[in-house]
Amino acid sequence: MKLLLIRHGQTDWNVEGKIQGSCDIELNDTGINQAKELSHKVLNENYKLSKIYSSQQKRAVKTAEILSQATNLDYVVMDGLEEINLGEWEGLSWTEVKEKYPEEYKEWYINRRYTKPPKGEAYQDMLDRVFAALHEIIKNNSKDVAIVTHSAVIMCIQCYLTNTPFDEMTKFKTDNTSIIEIDSDSLL
Repeated sequence: MKLLLIRHGQTDWNVEGKIQGSCDIELNDTGINQAKELSHKVLNENYKLSKIYSSQQKRAVKTAEILSQATNLDYVVMDGLEEINLGEWEGLSWTEVKEKYPEEYKEWYINRRYTKPPKGEAYQDMLDRVFAALHEIIKNNSKDVAIVTHSAVIMCIQCYLTNTPFDEMTKFKTDNTSIIEIDSDSLL
């Protein structure tokens, strides 16, 4: 069984370079168009999907809803697939984080897999909840599914699967509405 990990469409905060994390930001017009283009791609490339799952955040739900309408597949909003919570850093740019939280950022940057930003979660915390959700999806499905989620979620899964250090995660940077295919067996 394949899991198609899909990053949500664009938001204004993506354009402005703001850290979204757990903030519930809507898709902008470009993001809505990207979700429609994603739907055409899924149909044209003849993916054999049985269901669509989505993070609870608005930007992912709207992307999943548009994909669902185009493919006539149900979508399920599922707890655990949300973006990492970066706490007090959300709404700032990375430059602003480095300026306002120099010590915390330095410590986090060196060991971001296990270090939490102020009032946030570590990447390992996020992975634990995401893997719990993915295992539930795998348990309840035997055919390929789409999972609409977030950039850090997808990058962390790829780091984990390839044994790549988390400080190199940006090599797996995903554009809005990118599709990353993984085999469900790799998560068991």
